[in-house]
Amino acid sequence: MIQYHFPTVLFFGVDSLNDLTPAIQKKGLKSLLMVTDPGLVHIGLANSVKSTLTSSRLNIDIFDDVHPNPLEEDVTLGVKAYQSGDYDGIIALGGGSAMDVAKTIRFMAVHKPPLAQYDDAVGGDAKIVNSMPPLFAIPTTAGTGSEVGRSSVITIKETGKKTIFFHPGLMPDIAVLDPKLTVNLPPHITAATGVDAFTHCMEAYLVDSFHPMADAIAIEGMKMVVENLPKVMENPNNLDARGQMLLSATMGATAFQKGLGMIHSMAHPLSAKFNIHHGLANALLIKFCLEFTIDKAMKTENKTLQEKLNDIGNIISCDTLSDIGNIPDIAGTFVNSIGIVLGLEKHGIQADHIEKLGQLAFEDSCHATHPFAVNQDDFHAVYTRAL
Repeated sequence: MIQYHFPTVLFFGVDSLNDLTPAIQKKGLKSLLMVTDPGLVHIGLANSVKSTLTSSRLNIDIFDDVHPNPLEEDVTLGVKAYQSGDYDGIIALGGGSAMDVAKTIRFMAVHKPPLAQYDDAVGGDAKIVNSMPPLFAIPTTAGTGSEVGRSSVITIKETGKKTIFFHPGLMPDIAVLDPKLTVNLPPHITAATGVDAFTHCMEAYLVDSFHPMADAIAIEGMKMVVENLPKVMENPNNLDARGQMLLSATMGATAFQKGLGMIHSMAHPLSAKFNIHHGLANALLIKFCLEFTIDKAMKTENKTLQEKLNDIGNIISCDTLSDIGNIPDIAGTFVNSIGIVLGLEKHGIQADHIEKLGQLAFEDSCHATHPFAVNQDDFHAVYTRAL
């Protein structure tokens, strides 16, 4: 028996934010804590969204102590804020960081600390048993797809490692995909989050498990990113392309219920140790992880994997692929075309960091669903190529 899940309620389209307040009030909720980041408060977007949502006498307070790569202390402060107010729900506004903090606050508000005991890698999901407050997600980036995911990633203070928390109850009740909310995203964040969405789809598609629905979603998600991300980079006000990117992000997160792969295992320590944006970390690695994966697929004569890689290459090249050996260069060219310059050294990574990064990548759980086993030496080699 195989169990599949595609349950998230989505409000999609220009001005779909306007439909959220009636939906919240229909649930009988009156006061919510909005979890967001300082940047969205600074540019006025958080207060603009708050104004829209409170026009019908809904009370919303803002909590914005969220780091770009979320820390355990963000959750601790958020739980304190939630428990100190008379709130009956949570709103997550922002990118993956705000979403992950909001989701973690959601379960920690009704569970005892420490947070580390709920680590999915040690079976912590079994300890998440209490009923959680409602959560409504409003993404302002088109990348992580966290608004439809049932997990969060937080760096634990004691270990310094990005730690995954997983439970079906972490999935937001409603996700609002309003492209107008992504228009003012800086170009470099638009590019990085877009590659993140593509990477989610690609790694999910490569996972060797039977899930034809997720595979179909992953393929279409990759096509949507390749078609629409360049349009958004050229014209940030293209609401149709912005909407397609939001959908591709949710599709990526829906597809990767199959799992992820070595790119994410390598990206996580780059973010945790060097504060590199998660999407950018993926973008800096995708070419070199594809090189490694293609080489292994050819040497082992893995025809199924070769066929999947060929599919990916045709998507990136818009059906002009002649040989799967060309895929890494085509992927690198695509990343360059949206303004991302490859080379870990350009982002503060040095050769003497590689050994520790390789160890941390191997300890990360995402590569468990890579289409073949990857060891610490493999990670070391790919990081070195990516320098």
